[in-house]
Amino acid sequence: MSDTPPDRLSVDPQSPHYDEAVLTRGVGIRFNGQERNNIEEYCVSEGWVRVAAGRARDRRGRPITLKIKGEVAPYFQDDADVAGNDSAAQSS
Repeated sequence: MSDTPPDRLSVDPQSPHYDEAVLTRGVGIRFNGQERNNIEEYCVSEGWVRVAAGRARDRRGRPITLKIKGEVAPYFQDDADVAGNDSAAQSS
């Protein structure tokens, strides 16, 4: 797997942009310079994210989302964990 997250990713399993392997690795999002953890979907090339609109649900039970435009910077969260585990294994 590459070290760069995909251009577009969704947490909804019914979406064509859903990728379980990438999500299990852990993807963090910086949106407009701020760390966000409530992102439902993002697209780097188009510069937008989708966030849940409170507790509102559609008729199928999925959260209603809002599309917000801005600077999107995804990253993998496990890079530091992998490096930390390697150094702990070497010192033992």
